[in-house]
Amino acid sequence: MEIEGSFWRAIAVYRVASLVYAALLLATAGGYQRPLAGWLVLGVMAVWTVVTTVAYSTVRSRRLLTVDVLVTLGCLLASPYVQGSQAGQAGLMPVTATWVGAPVLAWAVYGGRRAGAVAAVVLSLADLWLRGLHEFNLSVPVNGAVLLILAGAVVGHVARLTKQAEERLQRAAELEAANRERERLARGIHDSVLQVLALMQRRGQEIGGEAAELGRLAGEQEAAVRELIRSGPAPAAQDSAGLIDVGARLRRLTTPAVTVSAPATPVPLPARQADEVVAAVGAALDNVRRHCGEDARAWVFAEHDGDTVTITVRDEGPGIPAGRLEEAETEGRLGIAQSIKGRIAGVGGTVGFTSVPGQGTEVEFVIPVRT
Repeated sequence: MEIEGSFWRAIAVYRVASLVYAALLLATAGGYQRPLAGWLVLGVMAVWTVVTTVAYSTVRSRRLLTVDVLVTLGCLLASPYVQGSQAGQAGLMPVTATWVGAPVLAWAVYGGRRAGAVAAVVLSLADLWLRGLHEFNLSVPVNGAVLLILAGAVVGHVARLTKQAEERLQRAAELEAANRERERLARGIHDSVLQVLALMQRRGQEIGGEAAELGRLAGEQEAAVRELIRSGPAPAAQDSAGLIDVGARLRRLTTPAVTVSAPATPVPLPARQADEVVAAVGAALDNVRRHCGEDARAWVFAEHDGDTVTITVRDEGPGIPAGRLEEAETEGRLGIAQSIKGRIAGVGGTVGFTSVPGQGTEVEFVIPVRT
């Protein structure tokens, strides 16, 4: 992403500026017991600055980020040897100076505020240890550690919000382009295919007999084409989090007898969960047609509350007699047990049946969102 790349370039600039600042401190501050060792540490910092600047422009992995923290820790822990054993207690800044904040910012951009805060805590504890915290010296200054932790948390939060905003903007642009194309196709389809299907349905009902059945099928196809134009094709691509809008897939199950209601906002599920859920809903609708008739009305409702997705399938059929599901499973009829319960259980969800004789059946799927 372009915005995320800007964050990594800013971190590279921060590393270079911090390296220059550390070099100035080493050159101007006196009292170092081993200045040559200090310049060697600074050389390591310079080499690592070049390595990370190049690496983070192409590869951003947990392994590289972990090595970044370890290299920074090594340079930080070399400070007592360069400055002398009493330097930390005297409040002198480590050889690394502000350069120690670079991996904190890197983790924050990569993993968000928690990752940034954890990296800051690790480096802050090492710094405080050098300053005498291990000797239970309560006068050790902690301002630098607090600022480092806050910087990791705040930068991580801002980076995460920025990436989410960019993803939403990209999705909005894609939806706008798809809507324009869909409107263009809809005009042509309306003037040809839909009018022919509507005519076939009307004439089939007037003629009766086998023609009425053909007319009914034409009416179903007309409804399916209209829904396809309205909602567009089911999304095959995943977003950056690997989630798919299951609501868009469920809308494709719409027929003259089936009404699908889903939020205008995405109902996200991982690809595997989405496939299993749509298949289970399709199996439930097949049961409605099989036991209640081809023209039986059914409704599908989808909801998303952040942690779970709830999908409900309702019909207006005769209902399921008490104990019938258990009896069917005992007889070896595993349609509901495998096609519905088995699929949902396989993705960590649950299935509930509510049925009142003469008042229809309601099947509720509750699926946790696993990212």
